[in-house]
Amino acid sequence: MALLEAFAEWDTYENKENIPWTRISEKHDVVRSTLARTYRRETRSRKEQAIAQQKLTPQQEQELVKYIGGLTARHIPPTREMIANFASSIAKEPVSECWVTRFINKYSIHLISRHSTGMDAGRHDAESYTKYEL
Repeated sequence: MALLEAFAEWDTYENKENIPWTRISEKHDVVRSTLARTYRRETRSRKEQAIAQQKLTPQQEQELVKYIGGLTARHIPPTREMIANFASSIAKEPVSECWVTRFINKYSIHLISRHSTGMDAGRHDAESYTKYEL
């Protein structure tokens, strides 16, 4: 509330070059640098910051989830590195490991992780190198 009152007072000044930031900040008990940065539009709301840091749009994320689901259905579950590569190609800029972690956590209900099972002992014995040598 105090910040809004300080903004209202700064709007009353006609000469925007000589605004007494210190006096306004002390009067309304607001940090001076916050007022000055907001005036210069150097600060953003958390929502604006989140949008600026967002690599993919929600639609692009949904398409990536569908693509990963299709790969998993074909028994080719992507690795974290593959997900990073897919997202980077969509975003046209590299994504970090942290981005991949947040993406997986965000869509964990839609992403099914499967571990490949070990080779059957019979298949392993049948594909023995020594038998090929014979």
